[in-house]
Amino acid sequence: MKIMVAMSGGVDSSSVAYMLKNEGYEIEGVYMKLHDSPEYHKNNIKKVEKIANFLGIKYHILDLQPQFNEKVYSPFIESYKKGETPNPCVLCNRNIKFGELIKFMKQKNFDKLATGHYISIKDGFICEAKDKSKDQSYFLANIKKENIPFLFFPLNSILKKDLKETASKIPILKEFSTQKESSEICFVDTTYIDVLKNHTRVNIPGDVIDSTGKVIGKHKGYMQYTIGKRRGFEVFGALEPHYVTKIDSVKNEITVGTKENLQVNNFMIRDVNIFIDEKEFDASVKIRYRSDKIPCKVKIFKDKKAEIILEKSVFAVAAGQMAALYENEKLLGGGWII
Repeated sequence: MKIMVAMSGGVDSSSVAYMLKNEGYEIEGVYMKLHDSPEYHKNNIKKVEKIANFLGIKYHILDLQPQFNEKVYSPFIESYKKGETPNPCVLCNRNIKFGELIKFMKQKNFDKLATGHYISIKDGFICEAKDKSKDQSYFLANIKKENIPFLFFPLNSILKKDLKETASKIPILKEFSTQKESSEICFVDTTYIDVLKNHTRVNIPGDVIDSTGKVIGKHKGYMQYTIGKRRGFEVFGALEPHYVTKIDSVKNEITVGTKENLQVNNFMIRDVNIFIDEKEFDASVKIRYRSDKIPCKVKIFKDKKAEIILEKSVFAVAAGQMAALYENEKLLGGGWII
């Protein structure tokens, strides 16, 4: 079997290349340039080259910056402008890592694309990895169903702590085992606000209102807030904590309320991406990457929207995030919260 290995210069993907080569697979590496950070790419490519030379494999450098800018970066900016809380990693996985990269893999006549993700494939479905603290299946809820057969995740049954310990004992991998983990959003060095400042004004003060529309305070600019946030704005004479419950980008207003006001029993999702044929089914849902799965009922409509009815209420459901649907450990798909 010929396997293309996505290599980032990190311990996970470097270990995958090392493992697959030693297991006898015919492999080549590929490094993706996604955003305009020359020094960042230079350092990573040096690491990829070091591993590739040691293993005696060819590696490719794929410049996907135009596609990344169009399909991931620009929607990230526009989503915040609309008062949403975007998830660029989900978009990247659909359009770039498991979109453009699979196209490239096929062009080079490879059978599978391997990555350093902590995910499993079982019976043709994406499933959670053994290491639940590192599981990344949530981020694949939006990928195209037809691309699943081409995916290979060698770290599916490995714990991250064990992988780093093993890597520390292998000379070529030792330096990778101690390097700092990459940030969750690759193009955000500090905070998302610093990224937004390059494209729009983020410090336009506005009103804080309550659920009746009464002005009760001031904020620093609506893009600086996400649903559930409880700091960074002023509420006149407040005697209890207030949380952001709604963001109005047109009026530059944020609505605040109590924690109870953020409890949600049902919500809608759009652009449903589903890996099963049923239109009504029981499942469990994650409303953000680190949230617990909540049992729910799902009803999908013809316009690719769906209603999620929760068995118990959840806190701070944010428009723009991915709602990932599961049956136990099996990923069923998902949709964007509206």
